[in-house]
Amino acid sequence: MKTLPLLILALSACARPVETPDIGAPVGSPGSVALRGGFAPGGERVDVVLADGRITSLTVDAPADTSLDVTGRTFAPGFIDSHVHLAFWTVGESLPATGLAAAVDLAAPEGWIGRDQGALRVVWAGPMVTAVSGYPTQSWGSGGYGIECEDADAAREAVRALHAAGARVIKVPVTGENALDDSTLRAAVEEAHGLGLLTVSHAMGDDEALRAADAGVDLLAHTPTATLSDDAIAAWASRGVISTLRAFGGGERAVDNLKRLHEAGATVLYGTDMGNSRTAAIDGSELALLASAGLSPAEILASATSVPAATWGFEGLGGLSVGGAASFLLLDSDPLEDITRAASPAEVWIDGVRVTP
Repeated sequence: MKTLPLLILALSACARPVETPDIGAPVGSPGSVALRGGFAPGGERVDVVLADGRITSLTVDAPADTSLDVTGRTFAPGFIDSHVHLAFWTVGESLPATGLAAAVDLAAPEGWIGRDQGALRVVWAGPMVTAVSGYPTQSWGSGGYGIECEDADAAREAVRALHAAGARVIKVPVTGENALDDSTLRAAVEEAHGLGLLTVSHAMGDDEALRAADAGVDLLAHTPTATLSDDAIAAWASRGVISTLRAFGGGERAVDNLKRLHEAGATVLYGTDMGNSRTAAIDGSELALLASAGLSPAEILASATSVPAATWGFEGLGGLSVGGAASFLLLDSDPLEDITRAASPAEVWIDGVRVTP
């Protein structure tokens, strides 16, 4: 998995539970709407003109049918959370109003794949492909969150069935006493890759991270909480890791692991483990922990916008670009000065519709 670029701001042509938002019609009369007087992250002046759910111009004073004054506010792309569980905590329809435009659900019963989540875009994994009595089937995921596989053939069959059901990423846990053996793990990963699917692994220890890397897994579902060896850091240097630091207490070992992985070149994606974690919004504490792991504000913003948009294939999301989705936050100050400010948007627009924060 190649390291992906940081936040793309294409200015040329190119925490608390919340109630379900009141998502209304686009503001203004039919036609184009201009939000005037704002800034891109970093301070460049920009007016955002939108029509039919897309950004049509980023040029200051470009014509529009309706104008709204957002003087002094900073635009930021809608966020993407790369680790949620929407069946475990049914808050999906409420999330766009908090600033989340999309999410990656990394374990749900098969019947949840493709389930309507309102304005929230979702990439689904469906159940984890796991061992007999493996994680998470004997704990929080006992209600259909895992498909138990006794051998490589069963694992391949499970991956094919999930793909047919609409899964676009496959999660393979490598943890606990009952875990997939090496040949079964590799078979699941190879089958997924053959179908064009990414693979993610729950691997919290050093040996587990090394096994997942050796099997060809693309991303770690969490930053491991046990200290990683230099060999494990090297094995993941050209792959990806989803942060989820707060979900495991934000401990020093996990933060240091992420710091070392980032310094080695690993792609970092913002993720919260929402469902197991209980902040139904952009998590300012997770953003602060990413900063403590050595990521710059621009890198953290990218980890929640342009990087996951490219990784998971969320078309039109991830940046502020002409032709891109009109899904963005309006912030009272520049997130590149303090990234945690992104967790408290003054306004949220999703596909050209203003929603209530």
